[in-house]
Amino acid sequence: MSKKKQKPRKIPNDVYEAEIFRLQSELVKLQEWVRHTGARVVVIFEGRDAAGKGGTIKRVTEYLSPRVARVAALPTPTEREKTQWYFQRYIQHLPAAGEIVLFDRSWYNRAGVEKVMGFCTPQQYALFMRQAPLFEQMLIDEGILLRKYWFSVSDSEQLRRFRSRMSDPVRQWKLSPMDLESINRWEDYSRAKDEMMVHTDIPVSPWFVVESDIKKHARLNMISHLLSTIPYTDVPGQKVHLPKRLPASENYQRPPRELSHYVPDHVSQVMGDPEKSS
Repeated sequence: MSKKKQKPRKIPNDVYEAEIFRLQSELVKLQEWVRHTGARVVVIFEGRDAAGKGGTIKRVTEYLSPRVARVAALPTPTEREKTQWYFQRYIQHLPAAGEIVLFDRSWYNRAGVEKVMGFCTPQQYALFMRQAPLFEQMLIDEGILLRKYWFSVSDSEQLRRFRSRMSDPVRQWKLSPMDLESINRWEDYSRAKDEMMVHTDIPVSPWFVVESDIKKHARLNMISHLLSTIPYTDVPGQKVHLPKRLPASENYQRPPRELSHYVPDHVSQVMGDPEKSS
């Protein structure tokens, strides 16, 4: 009988905040290296609903330039896109030189939700399984740095996160009928993931599994691993010197405030009357 895996002790908040900031600082260095060298980076985030992909992507991009690092989160394909080669709509989102693209779900939709929910035919699914490794080999041969991460969450933790979202007014939008259907199809998704791994976890383009029952651990582990797999180096930046402000010109007079439309002071309403609150 196998022993039940012990849940690790959660990282203290102050340690987490210090380490996530250190890793984000390294991500900025990676960004500058990518921009300087013309490298092209693709990072795929896959996993079950509520596995923590979005939160990790947010931490990855928090201090990066949107001109260098962008997120590709494609909607349901249009009727026209459904008639194209399956990989075609993803190709247009691939990076040019000096860019990083994070796929919040990717072409692996076909191996997961489309397979489980019957949105593709068995023939389309089988063709995808044959073509995905070849497609990724082409990307790598072209010089693209491709990394694939699977965020693994337990059924009990996923259910807890779903319940939390139901009562959270700012996160209810994350919960869709498709998400709830995944509860009933837990085993189907497990089988689909296992089969996907068999066909697409290949030496040149492996899957890296991120244990994500503890979100903060998942973020630190994933970002740290990503940084360790790319041979970036420090790129000396240009030294910036603040110029001295020129003296005010006698020929300029600011227009009266009454002529402009200012945003109402909402903050004072929230804070209330200081005399009443004292």
